[in-house]
Amino acid sequence: MKPTLLTALAATFLTSQTQVSAQAQDKFTNPILYSDFPDNDISPGPDGAFYFLSSNFHYSPGAPLLRSHDLINWEWVGHTVPRLTFGNGYDLPPPTVNDDGTVTPGERAYRGGTWASSMRYRPSDGLWYWIGCTNFWNTWVYTAPAPEGPWEQVAWLGNEECFYDNGLLVDDVPAAEGEEDTLYVVYTWSGQSVVNVTQLAADGKSIVRTETVLTPADVGVDGLEGNRLYKINGTYYILNDHPGSTAYVWKSDSPWGPYEAKALADQVPGPVPGGGVPHQGSLVEAAPGEWYFMSFTWAYPGGRLPVLAPVVWGEDGFPTLVTNTSAGGEGSWGVSYPLPLPSQPLNYTWTSNSYDFTALSELPPAFEWNHNPDESSYALSAEAGLTLSTATVTDDLYSARNTLTHRAYGEFPAATAWLNISQLADGDRAGLAVFRDRSSYIGVHKLPADGNNTESRLEVVTWFNATIDEYGGATLDLGAVTDSVEIPVDTESVWFRVGMDARADGTHLATFGYRVGVEEGGEFTALGGEYELYTGWAFFLGYRFALVNYATQALGGSVDVLRFATE
Repeated sequence: MKPTLLTALAATFLTSQTQVSAQAQDKFTNPILYSDFPDNDISPGPDGAFYFLSSNFHYSPGAPLLRSHDLINWEWVGHTVPRLTFGNGYDLPPPTVNDDGTVTPGERAYRGGTWASSMRYRPSDGLWYWIGCTNFWNTWVYTAPAPEGPWEQVAWLGNEECFYDNGLLVDDVPAAEGEEDTLYVVYTWSGQSVVNVTQLAADGKSIVRTETVLTPADVGVDGLEGNRLYKINGTYYILNDHPGSTAYVWKSDSPWGPYEAKALADQVPGPVPGGGVPHQGSLVEAAPGEWYFMSFTWAYPGGRLPVLAPVVWGEDGFPTLVTNTSAGGEGSWGVSYPLPLPSQPLNYTWTSNSYDFTALSELPPAFEWNHNPDESSYALSAEAGLTLSTATVTDDLYSARNTLTHRAYGEFPAATAWLNISQLADGDRAGLAVFRDRSSYIGVHKLPADGNNTESRLEVVTWFNATIDEYGGATLDLGAVTDSVEIPVDTESVWFRVGMDARADGTHLATFGYRVGVEEGGEFTALGGEYELYTGWAFFLGYRFALVNYATQALGGSVDVLRFATE
């Protein structure tokens, strides 16, 4: 039997109860976050907390940041890149009508943006540093006095030396007299060819020295990425991986090498059913001498899910992953391990939350825009909640500006949105989507008068399979209405609900429902049947929920989002 929204919620409840039960026995359950947080860079802060930097590509703000005091419970801090300023495509400009009448599509930045970047606290100047190669192939440096910001772009390191999949190290041994410390960066150069280490200037804003320190041929593979650089007990370590299979650790007495290597995790089966082998991530010291490897498993349609396992250090100076030793699971990444630290609750709950926009003065950091927003086209107020004015005239969902997203969480995530639709203009479309390179939504379309109708009409519709090229972002399919029901044209508000089976080994089905009126209780009416979520990896990002609002005829309409809830 295929899961409905109700059975999905029941399964989510049972899963959460299982996790609570496991943690009550002083164990944690993988994945640490059942949500799409790839390319983690974990680093300690002077406040005793751990900070989790992740990728979000073309979503804005960029480079999301989480915080934890126990490595298990993570809460939002914010973003280290306040706005994507790496090209016009991040603003989703409208198409251009040429002199000959042809139309040139507006530039877009899908799969660009922030990915596999690094962040560290520098005690000598009390600043946090972020460094990343963005937009194929430009490298930038940002700094902030605190993880919450404000973050400022302070340097551009050029477009010839892309610090691809980089790791930043603040070395307590200065490279020059009169300095207090040295900034080093390890990264893959020239498209997964060789691995370089670069020394930055004392202010972190320019390059002093660059050396190639290792090559894929050193371990008999065709590429290395996911680089991190550490200094542990006076020894320099590089953590990186061969894409799709193996994590390596390299050690040397100097940041410049020579390095010797050992596999940390080689084709280790992951802990998530249907997910891939974890092979990229971070080394983190939970307590003195107690180390862990935070990686992620590829588990679409949900995305890349963080997983954690302890490591032990051998007499040879290399770490070894602690794998499952139970019968039937020997040699695999454990589903559960003892807690690394006493559990500490979150200050900010986001994995299952109800947002009352009429009570908010700013958007919580769990929300991210598809590309940079037009800030003049949205507002928060106590009367209307979140007002989304149409910012784009288009028939293409992927060219629509101010699409607001929220990550899905759990095996059977669900989202509900309550919209005031009284200010929609003819041709406007608004609703709630499952959003990725293949997307579908349930929403309301305001249809203008035509030859068969003398007045405008409102229809609740399901719009399925809007599709872009997962590699390049060109629109392949605008999607189409798969089901519809007309509602009175003076309807003031509508509730929408979307549920997914996000398990890698699940049905991959999304379901859609609606309810007309202001009441918060009551049943949702199913519409559109089931939509099969896409599980390809090339877009990199997993499915998330999205609030959609765009015009197909002219700007001027708006929709008010009163409530949004995830489960």
